[in-house]
Amino acid sequence: MSVTAPLIDPRLPVARADDAREPISPQDYAKFCDFFYRKTGIMFGANKAYFAERRLQDRIAATGHAGFRDYFTMLRFEIGGTEMQQLVNAMTINETYFYREDYQFDALVRHVLPGIAAERAPGTPIRIWSLPCSTGEEPYSIAMQILEHWSQADRYDIEILASEIDSRALADARAGVYGERALHRLPPALKQRYFTPYGDGYRICDALRGSIDFTQVNVADAATMRRYRDIDVIFCRNMLIYFDEVSRRQAVETLYDSLRPGGVICLGHSESMSRMSSLFAPCRFGTTILYQRPVDHD
Repeated sequence: MSVTAPLIDPRLPVARADDAREPISPQDYAKFCDFFYRKTGIMFGANKAYFAERRLQDRIAATGHAGFRDYFTMLRFEIGGTEMQQLVNAMTINETYFYREDYQFDALVRHVLPGIAAERAPGTPIRIWSLPCSTGEEPYSIAMQILEHWSQADRYDIEILASEIDSRALADARAGVYGERALHRLPPALKQRYFTPYGDGYRICDALRGSIDFTQVNVADAATMRRYRDIDVIFCRNMLIYFDEVSRRQAVETLYDSLRPGGVICLGHSESMSRMSSLFAPCRFGTTILYQRPVDHD
């Protein structure tokens, strides 16, 4: 996906990143945080204030606006949302690598998928959703784990969906090019089997890139999320920690609606569904705790 250039007013000089910057008042920063929260569900706590303000200042400079108020007026009323997307890209952090928290991938192929297959006829779809997918390491890791360790993979129509709010990260995911750092936990045999040297890094093979359905999704956008239904497994790791209690609960309810009855959700190791919602039941799959949407009973 190509990223449209940010909206720049040709009447204004383009500010340089090292120019002196007009401070953003606490009142204006609070307005911005409220606006960004309503658009994305992401809230910046006090520990993220320096990071958020610096990235905001970078966008003000890049678009050539005189200061926060001019920029904020443009942001609220722009048509098309081009700069809003650039701002989201700047504010979201995409730090991941292949086979991160791989005990959940092991639970997927040893317990979750065999359980689904036991109740479903061969040839039927099994849908797995990686959200947020960042730059693609997670969905590609899921695909490799299934191909390598689930003997029934060829008997089912396995769909791997991968979604992200950051259009820049999504473009990187589709390209499938990674450096050594992203591959540092990947078993050497998988690196040899699924990657080829590409520039200073490696590119994942075409067959694997073509097997993932990448889409742009904002979890706070209910209309978009309604398109995702009948999912069997959702990987939603380390996203909800950036939400406040209200938006976190709304996101969990939306993910609940996306799952089939009996479907499961995988959270990050520091996250606990019991502190977010009572909709899901904790279930043990081997030694791994995942959260299941209860099966509906008549």
